[in-house]
Amino acid sequence: MSKDLKDKTPGELEQIVAPYGGKKYLAGCIFSFIHSKGVGDISQISPLGKAVRAELAEQDFFISKLDLSRKLTDPDGTVKYSFDLGDGSVIESVILLDGRRRTLCVSTQAGCAMNCVFCATAKLKLRRNLTAAEIVDQVYSAENESGRITNVVYMGMGEPLVNYDAVLKSVRILNDPAGRNIAIRHLTISTCGIAPAIRKLAGEDIHPRLAISLNATTDELRTKLMPVNAKYPIRVLLDAVEDYQLRARQRVTFEYVMIKGLNDSLEDAGRLVKLLRRLRCNVNLIEYNPHPGCKFKGSGVERIECFREALGGAGIETTIRFKMGQTIFAACGQLGANYSK
Repeated sequence: MSKDLKDKTPGELEQIVAPYGGKKYLAGCIFSFIHSKGVGDISQISPLGKAVRAELAEQDFFISKLDLSRKLTDPDGTVKYSFDLGDGSVIESVILLDGRRRTLCVSTQAGCAMNCVFCATAKLKLRRNLTAAEIVDQVYSAENESGRITNVVYMGMGEPLVNYDAVLKSVRILNDPAGRNIAIRHLTISTCGIAPAIRKLAGEDIHPRLAISLNATTDELRTKLMPVNAKYPIRVLLDAVEDYQLRARQRVTFEYVMIKGLNDSLEDAGRLVKLLRRLRCNVNLIEYNPHPGCKFKGSGVERIECFREALGGAGIETTIRFKMGQTIFAACGQLGANYSK
């Protein structure tokens, strides 16, 4: 069992303090002091008696903190943070600014095993899963550096639904009113398409927003771009998404990276319309972001606009996400580019 108190839900904290004569409200104090007040040492949790604090320390309980090793800022305002995990692994998080909205893109794994051919993180391979504490602490560290975060998207390094338990726990922690109290509609999990995990998430009592990285309209092309499609082809994936939508009762976002000459034709747009016609959804068109060692090129503004018009004409709400954070390798698909060999 982890001894990191930052990695615990209020219910888990109740179990920890129970042997020391602790009461439910004391567990709540520990949780709020860590996740709302930002306390980093057990000795600072003043509602706990000195004897309880000393006992927790003797039992090797602690409050973790990520090591912020690097901060880079792009001229467009995008900020990227690099964290050293202490075991040779590095993860990155990105703040995206949009008016009053301050969105943090967090990582859920050190590296990734999904091997999407257009993504820099795939070159790092999978080092390990992150704990819930390491996921939420990306938010706290970013807030300490840059101010209040309004939205969190699980779209950084790694596949969130492969690290299912820690990711869902981090959602519960960030959403908890005694902590940061980030509204569930402001928490978004993005997945490359782990269909069984999507169905499992549909059965939970809490439903963050769901985003699907689709990127192709045929199984042949999607399997080449995203090997996970060989296991969970498009129809299987969309059936799971439909199940999630019916049970969560919310719109789903589809992310579509626009790659020149590969997936950006009007025929692709027509097939995408047919695939999504059963779903209440919106589409984010993402201009492909190049990185060292990848031969693809972005589709270009004119082609992306034509693709958007084709989707919009069929009644699908579509947004174009143009490049941000390019100079610091902070754009979609670029995380980890600084560390890949």
